[in-house]
Amino acid sequence: MKILQLAQKACQMIPERVKWAERRLYNIRRKKRLKNRDFTIIASNCNGSFMYHDMGLRYLTPTVNLAIGMDDFVKMAENLKQYMEQEIVEVKGENGCPVGLLGDIRINFVHYDTFEEGRKKWEERKKRIRWENLFIIGTEKDGCSYETLQRFDRLPYENKVIFTHVEYPEFSSACYVRGFEEKEELGVLTFYKKGFRRRRYLDDFDYVQFLNRPVEKKSGGEKHD
Repeated sequence: MKILQLAQKACQMIPERVKWAERRLYNIRRKKRLKNRDFTIIASNCNGSFMYHDMGLRYLTPTVNLAIGMDDFVKMAENLKQYMEQEIVEVKGENGCPVGLLGDIRINFVHYDTFEEGRKKWEERKKRIRWENLFIIGTEKDGCSYETLQRFDRLPYENKVIFTHVEYPEFSSACYVRGFEEKEELGVLTFYKKGFRRRRYLDDFDYVQFLNRPVEKKSGGEKHD
């Protein structure tokens, strides 16, 4: 216990600029590993946005700075092209953020000041979707039941993952993220964990390897620099 306390104290003495410099180097190393750079992530919340951001890539998806309940997200993913052809209409929000309806799918524009700003960005970015290079990312929160996990696992996409707060070995698409076992659902993966290294919970998942899957498949094997 004393060793742990000493380690924590030493960590606190390290200047913040040193920690952030290490974080930048970490991202640089990941960028060098990324071979697939022209893809679309359809995500239920900001996890996908942070992947684009950390890799310094343009958003080729409309699901940026927003949140979609998991039941609605799976329903949308089951008929993605059909939903992408529909217009978003404004509805009254209950949580203080602008809200729109995409058919019967509720879109919470949590990081937009107005509905019109969120709608405009959605319409602009959905035109960039790379239909031949799709990645579907869900999260076990926002009303994600066991049935929802089952439906997600059955989605007809080769590249998909759903982050979970406990292990689900029966689902090939489930990725267990440690640290939320005592919670009812997964926490915010874009938050930083404690420690010297600036690492998000999201960083526990090797998303560079995940995004490189189509490239590795074409080349006939997995490669790392």
